[in-house]
Amino acid sequence: MRVLIVEDHHRLAALLAEGLRREGMAVDVAYDGAEALQRIALNPYTVVVLDRDLPRVHGDEVCRVLVAQHNEARILMLTASSTVGERVDGLSLGADDYLPKPFEFAELVARVRALARRAVVALPPVLVGGDVRLDAARRVAFRAGRRLDLSPKEFGVLQCLLEADGRVLSAEELLARVWDEAADPFTTTVKTTVSRLRAKLGPPDLIDTVREGGYRIG
Repeated sequence: MRVLIVEDHHRLAALLAEGLRREGMAVDVAYDGAEALQRIALNPYTVVVLDRDLPRVHGDEVCRVLVAQHNEARILMLTASSTVGERVDGLSLGADDYLPKPFEFAELVARVRALARRAVVALPPVLVGGDVRLDAARRVAFRAGRRLDLSPKEFGVLQCLLEADGRVLSAEELLARVWDEAADPFTTTVKTTVSRLRAKLGPPDLIDTVREGGYRIG
């Protein structure tokens, strides 16, 4: 899951990004509405955590643009106002959910995960491929009943491959969906992570490498 946090308070943005990364998410940060629109044009996001009162381009306008473009990202709008009228206004713009400040971080995580489950293409709560089962909500995966000890990136790669349901995913696509802007696209990060994931899954090998294509779970 790749999340964009759009928040002009740098300290809060950093804290939210750090916390969501600990939850296994790939996180990018934008500090104003114009930067947010630039990042959204370049990257596929599952959820956009959007502060309403932003400089340069207001959060309302960012929301309007995403809705007009039929962007697949779900929008969680943040605001310092907790009035019913403000919440109604935000939702009427096309936001998928609304969270007033201040909020508990655990609630933010729960709302982000709930929005991710409401993706354009609905996915089952438990993903299955062969004898592998992955529960995205509980962040656990098993093979033949054995719980897998996966890092957040290994878990993310396995989740993407299972969601693809046999479709080949390129290294570039996996990098865009599982990693964030800090990842170097010219490294062997994806190849190394897939190799570690294979070792933890154990035999027989579940992940196919498609020459000049990428990876898939057949």
